Amino acid sequence: MKVLPQSAFGQTVLLIGVLLLVNQVVSYISIAIYILQPNAQQVNQLLAKQVKAVFIDIDDPVLRPAMAEAFHKETGIGVYRENVAMQLGLQHAIHYPFRSEEMSFLLGGPAEVRISQGDEYLFWIRPPQSPNWWVKIPLTGLEEENLYPLLVILAILGVVSVAGGWLFVRQLNRPLTALQNAAEEVGRGNFPEPLEEHGTTEVVSVTQAFNHMSKGILQLEDDRNLLMAGISHDLRTPLTRIRLASEMMSVEDEFLKEGIEGDIDDMNKIIDQFIDYIRHDTKDTIESSDLNELLKEVIQAEKTQDRVIDYEENKISLVPIRYIAIKRVMANLIQNALRYSDGKITVELSEKVKSNQVIITVVDEGPGIPEDEISRLFQPFTQGDIARGGEGSGLGLAIIKRIVDSHGGSVKLTNVTEGGLKATVTLPFKLN
Repeated sequence: MKVLPQSAFGQTVLLIGVLLLVNQVVSYISIAIYILQPNAQQVNQLLAKQVKAVFIDIDDPVLRPAMAEAFHKETGIGVYRENVAMQLGLQHAIHYPFRSEEMSFLLGGPAEVRISQGDEYLFWIRPPQSPNWWVKIPLTGLEEENLYPLLVILAILGVVSVAGGWLFVRQLNRPLTALQNAAEEVGRGNFPEPLEEHGTTEVVSVTQAFNHMSKGILQLEDDRNLLMAGISHDLRTPLTRIRLASEMMSVEDEFLKEGIEGDIDDMNKIIDQFIDYIRHDTKDTIESSDLNELLKEVIQAEKTQDRVIDYEENKISLVPIRYIAIKRVMANLIQNALRYSDGKITVELSEKVKSNQVIITVVDEGPGIPEDEISRLFQPFTQGDIARGGEGSGLGLAIIKRIVDSHGGSVKLTNVTEGGLKATVTLPFKLN
Protein backbone atom coordinates (compact mmCIF):
# COMPACT_ATOMS: atom_id res chain seq x y z
CA MET A 1 0.00 0.00 0.00
CA LYS A 2 1.47 3.33 -1.12
CA VAL A 3 1.07 6.08 1.48
CA LEU A 4 2.69 8.98 -0.33
CA PRO A 5 0.77 10.50 -3.26
CA GLN A 6 1.95 9.40 -6.70
CA SER A 7 0.61 12.31 -8.76
CA ALA A 8 2.55 15.53 -9.29
CA PHE A 9 -0.46 17.42 -7.92
CA GLY A 10 -0.49 15.49 -4.64
CA GLN A 11 3.29 15.60 -4.24
CA THR A 12 3.37 19.37 -4.78
CA VAL A 13 0.63 19.98 -2.20
CA LEU A 14 2.41 17.63 0.24
CA LEU A 15 5.70 19.50 -0.30
CA ILE A 16 3.99 22.84 0.41
CA GLY A 17 2.44 21.42 3.56
CA VAL A 18 5.74 19.95 4.82
CA LEU A 19 7.66 23.18 4.15
CA LEU A 20 4.96 25.18 5.92
CA LEU A 21 5.01 22.81 8.91
CA VAL A 22 8.81 23.11 9.18
CA ASN A 23 8.52 26.91 8.94
CA GLN A 24 5.93 27.03 11.74
CA VAL A 25 7.96 24.73 14.00
CA VAL A 26 11.05 26.88 13.48
CA SER A 27 8.98 30.03 14.16
CA TYR A 28 7.59 28.56 17.38
CA ILE A 29 11.04 27.52 18.60
CA SER A 30 12.43 30.97 17.73
CA ILE A 31 9.66 32.70 19.69
CA ALA A 32 10.30 30.42 22.65
CA ILE A 33 14.05 31.03 22.61
CA TYR A 34 14.20 34.73 21.81
CA ILE A 35 11.02 36.04 23.45
CA LEU A 36 9.51 33.72 26.06
CA GLN A 37 12.74 32.50 27.65
CA PRO A 38 14.34 36.00 28.07
CA ASN A 39 11.05 37.27 29.51
CA ALA A 40 11.02 34.45 32.08
CA GLN A 41 14.65 35.16 32.99
CA GLN A 42 13.89 38.86 33.56
CA VAL A 43 10.98 38.00 35.86
CA ASN A 44 13.19 35.60 37.83
CA GLN A 45 15.85 38.28 38.26
CA LEU A 46 13.24 40.73 39.56
CA LEU A 47 11.89 38.15 42.01
CA ALA A 48 15.39 37.26 43.21
CA LYS A 49 16.12 40.91 44.02
CA GLN A 50 12.88 41.18 45.99
CA VAL A 51 13.70 38.02 47.92
CA LYS A 52 17.13 39.43 48.77
CA ALA A 53 15.45 42.66 49.91
CA VAL A 54 13.23 40.69 52.28
CA PHE A 55 16.23 39.19 54.04
CA ILE A 56 18.22 42.41 54.52
CA ASP A 57 19.60 42.26 58.04
CA ILE A 58 18.69 45.37 60.14
CA ASP A 59 20.41 45.65 63.55
CA ASP A 60 17.90 48.01 65.14
CA PRO A 61 15.24 45.88 66.90
CA VAL A 62 12.72 48.72 66.85
CA LEU A 63 13.21 49.66 63.21
CA ARG A 64 13.17 46.05 61.91
CA PRO A 65 9.42 45.33 62.56
CA ALA A 66 8.42 48.75 61.29
CA MET A 67 10.42 48.26 58.10
CA ALA A 68 8.97 44.77 57.58
CA GLU A 69 5.38 46.04 58.05
CA ALA A 70 5.92 48.97 55.69
CA PHE A 71 7.55 46.72 53.09
CA HIS A 72 4.64 44.26 53.26
CA LYS A 73 2.07 47.05 53.01
CA GLU A 74 3.67 48.66 49.97
CA THR A 75 4.63 45.52 47.99
CA GLY A 76 2.25 42.81 49.27
CA ILE A 77 5.26 40.55 49.81
CA GLY A 78 4.99 38.35 52.87
CA VAL A 79 7.06 35.68 54.60
CA TYR A 80 5.22 32.71 56.10
CA ARG A 81 5.97 29.40 57.69
CA GLU A 82 4.99 26.41 55.53
CA ASN A 83 1.80 25.54 57.48
CA VAL A 84 0.53 29.10 57.18
CA ALA A 85 1.58 29.29 53.51
CA MET A 86 -0.44 26.15 52.82
CA GLN A 87 -3.56 27.84 54.19
CA LEU A 88 -2.91 30.92 52.05
CA GLY A 89 -2.77 28.93 48.77
CA LEU A 90 0.60 27.21 48.60
CA GLN A 91 -1.07 23.80 48.42
CA HIS A 92 -2.67 24.73 45.09
CA ALA A 93 0.49 26.19 43.59
CA ILE A 94 2.30 24.39 40.74
CA HIS A 95 5.99 23.58 40.96
CA TYR A 96 8.18 24.88 38.07
CA PRO A 97 11.55 23.06 37.85
CA PHE A 98 13.01 25.46 35.24
CA ARG A 99 12.22 28.55 37.30
CA SER A 100 13.47 26.78 40.43
CA GLU A 101 16.85 26.11 38.80
CA GLU A 102 17.11 29.74 37.67
CA MET A 103 16.18 31.01 41.16
CA SER A 104 18.71 28.68 42.80
CA PHE A 105 21.42 30.16 40.59
CA LEU A 106 20.35 33.77 41.33
CA LEU A 107 20.04 33.27 45.12
CA GLY A 108 23.20 31.20 45.47
CA GLY A 109 21.61 28.05 46.89
CA PRO A 110 18.80 25.51 46.49
CA ALA A 111 15.50 27.30 46.00
CA GLU A 112 12.01 26.21 44.98
CA VAL A 113 9.49 28.19 42.95
CA ARG A 114 5.76 27.55 42.82
CA ILE A 115 3.09 29.57 41.06
CA SER A 116 -0.63 29.83 41.79
CA GLN A 117 -3.17 31.76 39.75
CA GLY A 118 -6.51 32.81 41.21
CA ASP A 119 -7.68 36.30 42.05
CA GLU A 120 -3.96 37.11 42.24
CA TYR A 121 -0.97 35.82 40.34
CA LEU A 122 1.34 34.61 43.17
CA PHE A 123 4.92 33.45 43.17
CA TRP A 124 5.85 31.24 46.15
CA ILE A 125 9.60 31.01 46.71
CA ARG A 126 11.44 28.96 49.31
CA PRO A 127 14.83 30.75 49.55
CA PRO A 128 18.12 29.14 50.56
CA GLN A 129 18.52 31.86 53.25
CA SER A 130 15.62 30.32 55.20
CA PRO A 131 14.46 26.92 53.93
CA ASN A 132 11.61 26.69 56.48
CA TRP A 133 9.93 29.85 55.26
CA TRP A 134 8.04 30.74 52.08
CA VAL A 135 8.10 34.15 50.45
CA LYS A 136 4.82 35.12 48.76
CA ILE A 137 5.27 37.69 45.97
CA PRO A 138 2.15 38.92 44.12
CA LEU A 139 2.63 40.26 40.61
CA THR A 140 0.04 42.21 38.69
CA GLY A 141 -0.04 42.49 34.90
CA LEU A 142 1.63 39.10 34.53
CA GLU A 143 -0.23 36.00 33.46
CA GLU A 144 0.69 32.45 32.56
CA GLU A 145 2.02 32.28 29.00
CA ASN A 146 -1.04 31.38 26.92
CA LEU A 147 0.18 29.92 23.66
CA TYR A 148 -3.29 28.95 22.44
CA PRO A 149 -3.83 32.14 20.33
CA LEU A 150 -0.39 31.66 18.76
CA LEU A 151 -1.17 28.05 17.90
CA VAL A 152 -4.54 29.03 16.44
CA ILE A 153 -2.92 31.72 14.28
CA LEU A 154 -0.27 29.26 13.06
CA ALA A 155 -2.95 26.67 12.28
CA ILE A 156 -5.03 29.21 10.34
CA LEU A 157 -1.98 30.34 8.40
CA GLY A 158 -1.15 26.72 7.64
CA VAL A 159 -4.64 25.90 6.38
CA VAL A 160 -4.82 29.08 4.28
CA SER A 161 -1.36 28.46 2.81
CA VAL A 162 -2.06 24.81 1.95
CA ALA A 163 -5.45 25.75 0.46
CA GLY A 164 -3.82 28.48 -1.61
CA GLY A 165 -1.14 26.07 -2.78
CA TRP A 166 -3.79 23.48 -3.62
CA LEU A 167 -5.74 25.99 -5.73
CA PHE A 168 -2.56 27.13 -7.47
CA VAL A 169 -1.40 23.61 -8.30
CA ARG A 170 -4.93 22.60 -9.35
CA GLN A 171 -5.06 25.52 -11.77
CA LEU A 172 -1.59 24.59 -13.00
CA ASN A 173 -2.61 20.95 -13.59
CA ARG A 174 -5.96 21.69 -15.25
CA PRO A 175 -4.47 21.62 -18.80
CA LEU A 176 -2.82 18.28 -17.96
CA THR A 177 -6.18 16.86 -16.85
CA ALA A 178 -7.75 17.98 -20.12
CA LEU A 179 -4.82 16.42 -21.97
CA GLN A 180 -5.29 13.14 -20.09
CA ASN A 181 -9.02 13.00 -20.90
CA ALA A 182 -8.37 13.78 -24.56
CA ALA A 183 -5.69 11.07 -24.76
CA GLU A 184 -8.13 8.53 -23.29
CA GLU A 185 -10.72 9.55 -25.91
CA VAL A 186 -8.20 9.05 -28.72
CA GLY A 187 -7.29 5.68 -27.23
CA ARG A 188 -10.95 4.65 -27.47
CA GLY A 189 -11.13 5.70 -31.10
CA ASN A 190 -12.78 9.07 -30.57
CA PHE A 191 -11.18 12.30 -31.73
CA PRO A 192 -12.12 15.40 -29.69
CA GLU A 193 -11.70 18.97 -30.83
CA PRO A 194 -8.14 20.38 -30.60
CA LEU A 195 -7.25 21.32 -27.05
CA GLU A 196 -6.92 24.95 -26.04
CA GLU A 197 -3.25 25.82 -25.75
CA HIS A 198 -2.77 27.61 -22.43
CA GLY A 199 -0.76 27.22 -19.23
CA THR A 200 2.99 27.12 -18.75
CA THR A 201 5.29 27.01 -21.75
CA GLU A 202 6.04 23.32 -21.15
CA VAL A 203 2.33 22.43 -21.00
CA VAL A 204 1.61 24.49 -24.13
CA SER A 205 4.37 22.62 -25.99
CA VAL A 206 2.94 19.25 -24.94
CA THR A 207 -0.59 20.34 -25.90
CA GLN A 208 0.60 21.48 -29.33
CA ALA A 209 2.36 18.15 -29.88
CA PHE A 210 -0.77 16.25 -28.79
CA ASN A 211 -3.03 18.26 -31.13
CA HIS A 212 -0.64 17.57 -33.97
CA MET A 213 -0.55 13.86 -33.13
CA SER A 214 -4.34 13.63 -32.80
CA LYS A 215 -4.79 15.32 -36.17
CA GLY A 216 -2.37 12.86 -37.78
CA ILE A 217 -4.10 9.84 -36.25
CA LEU A 218 -7.49 11.17 -37.40
CA GLN A 219 -6.15 11.54 -40.93
CA LEU A 220 -4.82 7.98 -40.86
CA GLU A 221 -8.21 6.76 -39.59
CA ASP A 222 -10.02 8.57 -42.39
CA ASP A 223 -7.60 7.19 -44.98
CA ARG A 224 -8.08 3.68 -43.64
CA ASN A 225 -11.86 3.99 -43.73
CA LEU A 226 -11.70 5.31 -47.29
CA LEU A 227 -9.39 2.48 -48.31
CA MET A 228 -11.62 -0.15 -46.72
CA ALA A 229 -14.72 1.33 -48.35
CA GLY A 230 -13.01 1.27 -51.75
CA ILE A 231 -11.80 -2.30 -51.30
CA SER A 232 -15.23 -3.52 -50.18
CA HIS A 233 -16.86 -1.80 -53.16
CA ASP A 234 -14.33 -3.22 -55.60
CA LEU A 235 -14.73 -6.73 -54.16
CA ARG A 236 -18.51 -6.74 -54.09
CA THR A 237 -18.77 -5.77 -57.77
CA PRO A 238 -17.07 -8.94 -59.13
CA LEU A 239 -18.85 -11.03 -56.49
CA THR A 240 -22.17 -9.74 -57.80
CA ARG A 241 -21.16 -10.66 -61.37
CA ILE A 242 -20.12 -14.13 -60.22
CA ARG A 243 -23.50 -14.60 -58.51
CA LEU A 244 -25.30 -13.54 -61.68
CA ALA A 245 -23.19 -15.93 -63.72
CA SER A 246 -23.96 -18.77 -61.35
CA GLU A 247 -27.67 -18.18 -61.81
CA MET A 248 -27.25 -18.95 -65.53
CA MET A 249 -25.62 -22.33 -64.88
CA SER A 250 -27.47 -25.43 -66.08
CA VAL A 251 -29.34 -27.84 -63.85
CA GLU A 252 -26.57 -30.40 -64.21
CA ASP A 253 -24.18 -27.95 -62.49
CA GLU A 254 -26.49 -27.30 -59.53
CA PHE A 255 -23.96 -28.63 -57.02
CA LEU A 256 -21.37 -26.20 -58.37
CA LYS A 257 -23.84 -23.35 -58.18
CA GLU A 258 -24.58 -24.04 -54.49
CA GLY A 259 -20.87 -24.12 -53.68
CA ILE A 260 -20.22 -20.85 -55.51
CA GLU A 261 -23.14 -19.11 -53.79
CA GLY A 262 -21.95 -20.36 -50.41
CA ASP A 263 -18.46 -19.00 -51.06
CA ILE A 264 -19.93 -15.67 -52.16
CA ASP A 265 -22.00 -15.42 -48.95
CA ASP A 266 -18.92 -16.21 -46.85
CA MET A 267 -16.89 -13.54 -48.65
CA ASN A 268 -19.65 -10.96 -48.13
CA LYS A 269 -19.75 -11.79 -44.43
CA ILE A 270 -15.96 -11.41 -44.19
CA ILE A 271 -16.16 -8.02 -45.93
CA ASP A 272 -18.91 -6.96 -43.50
CA GLN A 273 -16.70 -7.98 -40.59
CA PHE A 274 -13.83 -5.88 -41.93
CA ILE A 275 -16.13 -2.88 -42.20
CA ASP A 276 -17.52 -3.47 -38.70
CA TYR A 277 -14.00 -3.63 -37.25
CA ILE A 278 -13.05 -0.34 -38.88
CA ARG A 279 -16.26 1.45 -38.01
CA HIS A 280 -17.33 -0.12 -34.65
CA ASP A 281 -20.19 2.39 -34.43
CA THR A 282 -18.20 5.23 -32.88
CA LYS A 283 -20.55 7.71 -34.53
CA ASP A 284 -23.65 6.33 -32.79
CA THR A 285 -25.34 8.53 -30.23
CA ILE A 286 -24.72 7.67 -26.59
CA GLU A 287 -28.02 7.15 -24.78
CA SER A 288 -29.07 5.86 -21.36
CA SER A 289 -30.51 2.46 -22.23
CA ASP A 290 -32.13 -0.52 -20.54
CA LEU A 291 -29.83 -3.51 -20.97
CA ASN A 292 -32.68 -5.88 -20.13
CA GLU A 293 -34.52 -4.80 -23.27
CA LEU A 294 -31.33 -5.01 -25.32
CA LEU A 295 -30.59 -8.57 -24.18
CA LYS A 296 -34.17 -9.70 -24.77
CA GLU A 297 -34.02 -8.33 -28.32
CA VAL A 298 -30.74 -10.14 -29.03
CA ILE A 299 -31.91 -13.43 -27.50
CA GLN A 300 -35.17 -13.26 -29.44
CA ALA A 301 -33.25 -12.74 -32.69
CA GLU A 302 -30.64 -15.44 -32.08
CA LYS A 303 -32.60 -18.26 -30.43
CA THR A 304 -33.35 -21.43 -32.34
CA GLN A 305 -35.84 -24.22 -31.77
CA ASP A 306 -33.25 -26.81 -30.75
CA ARG A 307 -31.24 -24.61 -28.34
CA VAL A 308 -32.08 -23.14 -24.93
CA ILE A 309 -30.92 -19.64 -23.98
CA ASP A 310 -31.62 -19.10 -20.28
CA TYR A 311 -32.06 -15.48 -19.16
CA GLU A 312 -33.80 -13.90 -16.16
CA GLU A 313 -34.48 -10.18 -16.22
CA ASN A 314 -32.69 -8.27 -13.47
CA LYS A 315 -33.73 -4.74 -12.54
CA ILE A 316 -30.73 -2.42 -12.90
CA SER A 317 -30.09 1.25 -13.59
CA LEU A 318 -29.98 2.71 -17.09
CA VAL A 319 -26.52 2.60 -18.64
CA PRO A 320 -25.10 5.15 -21.15
CA ILE A 321 -24.16 3.10 -24.24
CA ARG A 322 -24.10 3.12 -28.02
CA TYR A 323 -27.11 0.89 -28.37
CA ILE A 324 -26.39 -0.66 -31.78
CA ALA A 325 -22.74 -1.29 -30.91
CA ILE A 326 -23.47 -3.09 -27.62
CA LYS A 327 -26.25 -5.02 -29.36
CA ARG A 328 -23.66 -6.23 -31.89
CA VAL A 329 -21.37 -7.26 -29.01
CA MET A 330 -24.02 -9.40 -27.33
CA ALA A 331 -25.19 -10.89 -30.62
CA ASN A 332 -21.63 -11.88 -31.46
CA LEU A 333 -21.04 -13.50 -28.06
CA ILE A 334 -24.29 -15.47 -28.20
CA GLN A 335 -23.59 -16.53 -31.81
CA ASN A 336 -20.17 -17.83 -30.73
CA ALA A 337 -21.76 -19.73 -27.84
CA LEU A 338 -24.33 -21.28 -30.19
CA ARG A 339 -21.69 -22.17 -32.76
CA TYR A 340 -19.15 -23.75 -30.43
CA SER A 341 -21.35 -25.59 -27.91
CA ASP A 342 -24.29 -27.98 -27.85
CA GLY A 343 -25.89 -27.48 -24.44
CA LYS A 344 -27.75 -24.69 -22.70
CA ILE A 345 -26.54 -21.08 -22.86
CA THR A 346 -26.94 -18.87 -19.78
CA VAL A 347 -27.04 -15.07 -19.99
CA GLU A 348 -26.89 -13.06 -16.76
CA LEU A 349 -27.05 -9.34 -15.98
CA SER A 350 -25.91 -7.87 -12.66
CA GLU A 351 -25.02 -4.52 -11.13
CA LYS A 352 -22.14 -3.45 -8.85
CA VAL A 353 -23.31 -0.26 -7.17
CA LYS A 354 -20.09 0.44 -5.24
CA SER A 355 -17.87 0.29 -8.33
CA ASN A 356 -20.52 1.83 -10.64
CA GLN A 357 -20.39 -1.10 -13.05
CA VAL A 358 -22.82 -3.38 -14.83
CA ILE A 359 -21.75 -6.93 -15.72
CA ILE A 360 -23.10 -9.15 -18.49
CA THR A 361 -22.04 -12.82 -18.73
CA VAL A 362 -22.64 -15.41 -21.43
CA VAL A 363 -21.87 -18.99 -20.38
CA ASP A 364 -21.97 -22.04 -22.67
CA GLU A 365 -21.42 -25.74 -22.04
CA GLY A 366 -18.88 -26.32 -24.79
CA PRO A 367 -15.30 -27.66 -24.64
CA GLY A 368 -13.78 -24.31 -23.62
CA ILE A 369 -10.43 -22.91 -24.77
CA PRO A 370 -6.86 -23.72 -23.65
CA GLU A 371 -5.72 -21.11 -21.12
CA ASP A 372 -2.63 -20.14 -23.10
CA GLU A 373 -4.77 -19.23 -26.14
CA ILE A 374 -7.41 -17.06 -24.44
CA SER A 375 -5.48 -13.77 -24.40
CA ARG A 376 -4.57 -13.87 -28.10
CA LEU A 377 -8.15 -14.43 -29.26
CA PHE A 378 -8.90 -10.71 -28.93
CA GLN A 379 -6.21 -9.89 -31.48
CA PRO A 380 -7.41 -9.20 -35.05
CA PHE A 381 -7.31 -12.13 -37.53
CA THR A 382 -6.88 -14.67 -34.74
CA GLN A 383 -9.18 -17.68 -34.91
CA GLY A 384 -10.16 -20.00 -32.13
CA ASP A 385 -8.44 -23.33 -31.55
CA ILE A 386 -9.50 -26.59 -33.12
CA ALA A 387 -11.83 -27.38 -30.19
CA ARG A 388 -13.97 -24.36 -30.97
CA GLY A 389 -13.59 -24.36 -34.75
CA GLY A 390 -11.63 -22.07 -37.04
CA GLU A 391 -14.08 -20.48 -39.45
CA GLY A 392 -14.48 -16.79 -40.23
CA SER A 393 -12.00 -13.96 -40.52
CA GLY A 394 -10.93 -13.95 -36.90
CA LEU A 395 -12.31 -10.45 -36.30
CA GLY A 396 -15.35 -11.28 -34.15
CA LEU A 397 -13.73 -11.01 -30.71
CA ALA A 398 -11.50 -8.15 -31.88
CA ILE A 399 -14.64 -6.20 -32.84
CA ILE A 400 -16.18 -6.98 -29.45
CA LYS A 401 -13.09 -5.75 -27.59
CA ARG A 402 -12.86 -2.62 -29.72
CA ILE A 403 -16.49 -1.68 -29.01
CA VAL A 404 -16.30 -2.45 -25.27
CA ASP A 405 -13.02 -0.51 -24.94
CA SER A 406 -14.65 2.50 -26.60
CA HIS A 407 -17.22 2.42 -23.76
CA GLY A 408 -14.49 2.42 -21.09
CA GLY A 409 -15.32 -1.18 -20.19
CA SER A 410 -13.60 -4.56 -20.37
CA VAL A 411 -14.25 -8.04 -21.76
CA LYS A 412 -12.63 -11.32 -20.75
CA LEU A 413 -12.98 -15.04 -21.37
CA THR A 414 -12.62 -17.69 -18.66
CA ASN A 415 -13.08 -21.44 -18.68
CA VAL A 416 -15.80 -22.82 -16.43
CA THR A 417 -14.68 -25.54 -14.03
CA GLU A 418 -17.67 -27.76 -14.82
CA GLY A 419 -17.03 -27.33 -18.56
CA GLY A 420 -17.71 -24.50 -20.97
CA LEU A 421 -16.61 -20.95 -21.58
CA LYS A 422 -17.71 -17.78 -19.78
CA ALA A 423 -17.57 -14.39 -21.51
CA THR A 424 -17.79 -11.39 -19.14
CA VAL A 425 -18.50 -7.85 -20.34
CA THR A 426 -18.11 -5.01 -17.81
CA LEU A 427 -19.50 -1.57 -18.60
CA PRO A 428 -19.37 1.60 -16.47
CA PHE A 429 -22.48 3.58 -15.51
CA LYS A 430 -20.74 6.73 -16.68
CA LEU A 431 -19.21 6.94 -20.14
CA ASN A 432 -16.20 9.28 -20.04
